[in-house]
Amino acid sequence: MSLCEARCGCGGLAVRAEGEPVRISVCHCLECKRRGGSAFSWNAHFAAARVEIDGPYRSFTRGSDDGYWARFHFCGECGVTVFYEIERRPGIVSIPAGAFADPHFAAPGAEAYEERRCPWLPPLDPSG
Repeated sequence: MSLCEARCGCGGLAVRAEGEPVRISVCHCLECKRRGGSAFSWNAHFAAARVEIDGPYRSFTRGSDDGYWARFHFCGECGVTVFYEIERRPGIVSIPAGAFADPHFAAPGAEAYEERRCPWLPPLDPSG
């Protein structure tokens, strides 16, 4: 992966990330489930210096279960979250992997809030 682009549903907000993600993960926290409308969120995390944002966006900041903030950036037109930042990961821009619209995007290698994983969902296989 050298340069990949994530964008919102209407195409008004795009994020280009260069190079490999520093981490690809899934999160089972209740807020990520709520944000994505799914059983978990699938996310790619890049060094901020390797990310370029193109287009206007709005932001929403909320607290986490651990007391840290998370700031989500979304298209003001269609409402799709295209990137976010987490206080505990300074210098990192996180992008919901589905925003890349790439069926071959790399699999996650880490999980967060596993205790909130849906009971019907198996844990990640660490061997890939």
